[in-house]
Amino acid sequence: MKLLFVCTGNICRSPTAEAVLRARAADAGLEGLRVDSAGTHGYHVGEPPDPRTIAAAARRGYDLAPLRARKLSLSDYADFDLLLAMDRGHLRLLESGRPPGSAARLRLFLERDVPDPYYGGAEGFERVLDLIEAGCDRLLGELRARR
Repeated sequence: MKLLFVCTGNICRSPTAEAVLRARAADAGLEGLRVDSAGTHGYHVGEPPDPRTIAAAARRGYDLAPLRARKLSLSDYADFDLLLAMDRGHLRLLESGRPPGSAARLRLFLERDVPDPYYGGAEGFERVLDLIEAGCDRLLGELRARR
């Protein structure tokens, strides 16, 4: 199974979800899972995640420092089985940019939007981590049930 998390600039929410899911899948012994993240916009291509994101994740044992932002590409619709949007705006962009004939499934990561912590304080990054950890646990449960 190949999963792609998508947010706006790929420096806060989606790289956090990528790192959390990788770590939780490894802890659960779930093999054969490919996880990546991308942004709908190329504002930060090649840059590491936001320093506040890195710090919040590190406090919980997740290493985001090696990750680099990238922009969603048309090939992602062919390369990934499931594209997970961090909010409804991202989902609309994924749907409108989907190439004809793409078999990739598109959906929200959670049943609600994961708020963008970029313009807020440290507590926003902690709240996003809470939501992402819970969402990754649910997602891992779904993946286990499919096997």
